[in-house]
Amino acid sequence: MMPNMEPPSDFTPTPPTPALPDRHQAAARSVWVSVVVNLFLSTVQIVVGFFSHSQALIADGFHSLSDLFADFIVLGANKVSRAAADEDHPYGHARFETAASLALGLLLLIVGIGMLWAAARKFIDPSSIPKVHIIALWTALITLVSKESLFRYMLAVAKRVNSTMLIANAWHARADAASSLVVALGIGGNLLGYAFLDPLAAALVGIMICRTGGKFTWNAMAQLTDRGLTPAETEAIRATFATTPGVKDVHDLRTRTMGDEILIDAHLLVDGWMSVSEGHYIAADARRRVLATHRALDVLVHIDSEDDQPGEQLADLPTREKILAQLQMALETTAADASSQPLPPVLIHYLERAVDLDIFVQPDDAEALRRLQEALPKLRQELPQLGQIQIWQKTELP
Repeated sequence: MMPNMEPPSDFTPTPPTPALPDRHQAAARSVWVSVVVNLFLSTVQIVVGFFSHSQALIADGFHSLSDLFADFIVLGANKVSRAAADEDHPYGHARFETAASLALGLLLLIVGIGMLWAAARKFIDPSSIPKVHIIALWTALITLVSKESLFRYMLAVAKRVNSTMLIANAWHARADAASSLVVALGIGGNLLGYAFLDPLAAALVGIMICRTGGKFTWNAMAQLTDRGLTPAETEAIRATFATTPGVKDVHDLRTRTMGDEILIDAHLLVDGWMSVSEGHYIAADARRRVLATHRALDVLVHIDSEDDQPGEQLADLPTREKILAQLQMALETTAADASSQPLPPVLIHYLERAVDLDIFVQPDDAEALRRLQEALPKLRQELPQLGQIQIWQKTELP
């Protein structure tokens, strides 16, 4: 049975756990194993293919050489992606892994097109197709077993360290195993007297590699263009936000990929009478829960009041500076020396298309309370957007 060249539909990495080994060391080790294996196989395939007159085996050998270039691309990206965030890359360098996956896909496309071109030239002149030696068949079979074993090893490492880039490289090795199987069948057919099967095998390998390379290129481009997560993954993140105590609703939830991880933006609806510090506490708690549950690199949380209004409606409401200035002017009409007195603390609530105020005075300051009660009608006259105004006498408990 021909090995499957395509990654399964559910090959998206699962969130890592603290018990995992260092992913970059494991990645480098698996890639170096691939380098050694491919260097040996490509040398044997090209030499044996040349002396046994097998175009398919030579093409597969050059295909193995392309794997060496791919391995060095992975090694370079693995090193760069470990770099910490800097001024040019404030979110870190994880997206270099996605760029490496894109390079792998393009490399597969180039190799596949090259195989198709070489095979087409043979079909144009069938008399130029020689009969191959049986040693080519044995070499192809040994190569098949070696590459399938390499694929299984690399895929196991990629899943253990949760790396999309390494998964792509592992399936690249599976594509090599599939091509070696087709090459073996083509060589076998050539030995049985069907000479055209050797270049036909090379053409089939080219088609399979182009198809796989196209898929990897498409997926990498989708990540580089900030494709969001699947609806199921997004709803799971939304549920994590929603279960945070104090969160009434979640909206404007957006996600985008960053290498193997994701960046998340969300607006959380909370009680509009809540203090700024409590709202910040809820935001920090929600962020911590998402980071601990999902494969998120960073989470940006925006807190909305319970009756959040669109920006153009909020723009019609007076700012804190304007409210305090009008309050100061209103107080000046109640006492000659009011301008020298500090304003009392004011808590402002932007709710229901109006502005509610909580004003705090000392419990023994009857004069301040009197001036506020006299100033409030003037304040409402100047600021018709004001809603409920409450005056509180501060009391400190022991």
